[in-house]
Amino acid sequence: MSTDAIVILKEDHKTIKKLFREFQNAGENAGAEKGRLVKRIIEELTVHTYLENEVMYPEVRKLLPDLEDDVLESYEEHHVADVLCAELYAMDAGDERFDAKTTVLIENVTHHIDEEEQDWFPQVREGLGRKQLQELGVRMTELREKAPRSPAQPSALKKAVDAVVD
Repeated sequence: MSTDAIVILKEDHKTIKKLFREFQNAGENAGAEKGRLVKRIIEELTVHTYLENEVMYPEVRKLLPDLEDDVLESYEEHHVADVLCAELYAMDAGDERFDAKTTVLIENVTHHIDEEEQDWFPQVREGLGRKQLQELGVRMTELREKAPRSPAQPSALKKAVDAVVD
């Protein structure tokens, strides 16, 4: 497996988008399946946004000041996803708003992924280069083991609070 930070993040994106498609294709009366898929989506997004917020965004912000506005926008997009994940985490798949809330999460995260992959990642790759991206990827890989997997874990809650307070 690659240690390039952008490759790692794109692999996460692939996994998340696959789960989104599975949810969208599950069918109208697939409450249990949708509930299982949303639990996985929440776990994947919680880990992914944690790694970006703890490693990728602070380093890019420090090393590539021209991308400051993009990083700030990404923090806000993560915050919206975090709030939706926390709400979905507390919901039952049978709740009348469960599918609608999941759809909003999918739309928001898909927009975020598209922006990162089409606009932001190429700029970061050009600005940081291979060696720095590999160093960031190693840090992200190490941190993944300790990353929160649920919005209710203290490190995930801290991330959500930091987005509002910082």
